Amino acid sequence: MQRTPFDIPDQMRQAADKSVEQAKKAFENFLEATQQAVAKAEGTAKSMRDSVADANRQTMAFMEENIAASFDLAQNLVRARTVEEVAALQQEFLRRQMAAAAEQGKSLGTMASRAANDAMDKAAPKGKK
Repeated sequence: MQRTPFDIPDQMRQAADKSVEQAKKAFENFLEATQQAVAKAEGTAKSMRDSVADANRQTMAFMEENIAASFDLAQNLVRARTVEEVAALQQEFLRRQMAAAAEQGKSLGTMASRAANDAMDKAAPKGKK
């Protein structure tokens, strides 16, 4: 099968690669600031605080993983040389992200369920569990 060229001048590839790196760095700074803000906000009701803090940290970790995967895809797309390579990269990215989304949703659902159960246990009158 003949490959379809995907010609992009090297200067444009380098500029795009640099732009992706700069955007990634800016987003990392944003994540750090957001994590600091979340850490400061974790000071509410004791019965839910630990569970909410865990869910916040897990959500942030998932977000970081997803954004890192997106930046990886962007960098790989910038380096792609054929239309087929672009399509394969996108297909693999979508497959991985769908699997990740399913696992992440399952994990967060389990955490939410556990937090609700813990809160109900703590709210129940003593001796009536």
